[in-house]
This record gives sequence, C-alpha cells and structure tokens, in this order.
Amino acid sequence: MSERNKREKLPKPDWLRIKLTTDGNYAEIKNMMRNKTLHTVCEEARCPNIYECWSNRTATFMILGDICTRACRFCAVKTGMPTELDLQEPERVAEAAEQMGLMHCVVTSVARDDLADGGASIFAATITAIRKRLPFCRVEVLIPDFMGNWDALQVVMDANPDILNHNIETVERLSDRVRAKAKYKRSLELLKRAKEMKPKIPTKSSIMLGVGEQYEEILQAMDDLRAVDCNILTLGQYLQPTPKHLPIERYVHPDEFAQLKAEGKNRGFRHVESGPLVRSSYHAHEQTDSAHAAIAADTADQAEAEGTGYGLESSGSCASAAAGALAGAN
Repeated sequence: MSERNKREKLPKPDWLRIKLTTDGNYAEIKNMMRNKTLHTVCEEARCPNIYECWSNRTATFMILGDICTRACRFCAVKTGMPTELDLQEPERVAEAAEQMGLMHCVVTSVARDDLADGGASIFAATITAIRKRLPFCRVEVLIPDFMGNWDALQVVMDANPDILNHNIETVERLSDRVRAKAKYKRSLELLKRAKEMKPKIPTKSSIMLGVGEQYEEILQAMDDLRAVDCNILTLGQYLQPTPKHLPIERYVHPDEFAQLKAEGKNRGFRHVESGPLVRSSYHAHEQTDSAHAAIAADTADQAEAEGTGYGLESSGSCASAAAGALAGAN
C-alpha cells in the first residue's frame, strides 16, 4: 500500500465545491442520450462539470461503446473486451447534435485496441454525419493513440475535424504509472504527425494535476507539447473517481493554476484553460475560436512577409472558414 493510501484521505478544499444545477435542459439531454442509446464522457468519466455543461446544452459524445480495452488508473470508464461495433452510431450522434442545436460538438471514445484501426473510421463517419446535418457546427475530436497506427490517424485527419485533441494526461515520469498501454512519446508523436498532416487544424492536449508531478515537470511537459506545435492546453485537478483508482497526492490551489496558465501563454500556446475543475472539453468553443483566429493571423502575417496572398485551409465546416476569414480581415 502506498504512503498516500496509508494516510487519511485529503479533505476537499472549498474551491472544488460544485453547485448542482439540474434544470429542464439537464433532464432533456439525459433522456435524449438514453433514448438514442448514446454515451457521454460527461457521465462515464464522472465529470464534475456535467451539471453546468448539460444545463447549457453542451455535451461530449463518447463513441465506440462504453467499454474500454484499457484500464488507466485515473479513469472511471468501464474496462473489458467490447463485443460489437455499432455502425449506426455516427448517425445517432449527428441526430442528437442536431436536436441540441449545437454550434460546437466534441466527440471522444473509449480505446478500442481490439479494432484494426482503433475506431478511426467511426470517428471519420461521425464527423461527416454531423457536418451533413449541421454544416455550421464545429467538430472537435478527442482521440486515443491508435497504438501508433498513423494510417488510422490519417483517416481521422482526412475527415477534417476543427480541433484534433489527444491528451498526454500527465508528466513523462508518471505516464506509465497513470496510463495503461499509452506511451508519453507516442502521444507526442501523434500530435506532431497530426500537425504535419493538416497544419491549419489546431491541436490540443491536457494535463491533470495532483497525481505526484513536480512543478518543473509540468513546465517540461508544456515545452514538449510546444515542440510538436500543440496549440491548445488544458490543465485541471485530478479527482479520484473511486477508492480503487489513483489517490490524490495534492489539491492544486487556483493561484497555481493561474500561474501555470501564464507559463503556458508565455510558451506560445494559443489558448490555455487552467483551473481546478477544468476538463479537456470545458469551454471548448472558446478554445477553438482562439486557436483558429491565431493560426489565421499567423498565416496572414507570413503571407504578407512573403508578399503573397493566402487562404486559410478549410477544416471542413463553414464556421471554421468564416472564423478564418474574419481573423484575416482583422
């Protein structure tokens, strides 16, 4: 038993108290998810922001079922061997997004190491289905590492998501302890290759704090992400979902989150979302706006310096193209 397990459980600080808001929107979204047999990471991962987000008609869809082939020590999602692949799931996700009237849709998944492509084709089909019903909706995907299958990554990138998100989750020293099967350097390689495949599509990653990392290690992880041109960073507090999961080593004070946000901005991240209750998809639409505008501005500056015209590479949605044009005009 670890020293942390031997010690008395850390008391939860006041800044982590959550106000429960279960209004009509919350109930409507919950019923819709059940009726369409869809899953959300909001529920499966026990996200602390579920009440706020669902009340604001925002949800992160979790595709490829609700059973993960990995058993990461921080994650509450069920683990085991999935038994089937639902080829109709992309259309049901698109229907739900249309019913919610979403302008920004986040799609993630369990890890499906049992599939040859890790589920990449279903990600691509989901992006396409959402765009067909909601052409002005931005689509962000939070993908697994596909076990380093870069052809699978290409399938996702060719579907032109507006944001490509893949989380490193923690610092390099703790990665093997915290994450099952995933590798720190492989995650960085995925982000690097995604940017090489589609330079104009912003990339994003997340780090959870409170699992034993040191401050300097957090800064090094930031540097590692910037070295592969990752554009967006989110930082949040790890919360132990059950006694069987990793213990919380410390609660990070909001002032430290604010300091880390400044460190991230100084390193060139286009958007940094940092706070105790921040999760990867929290305020996702604002992150997307910031990153697309910054990349468009960089493209314009480079073109002006070279004395040439420029055009923002479309990521597939009208909203992205409009945002890029506006940023260029400004």
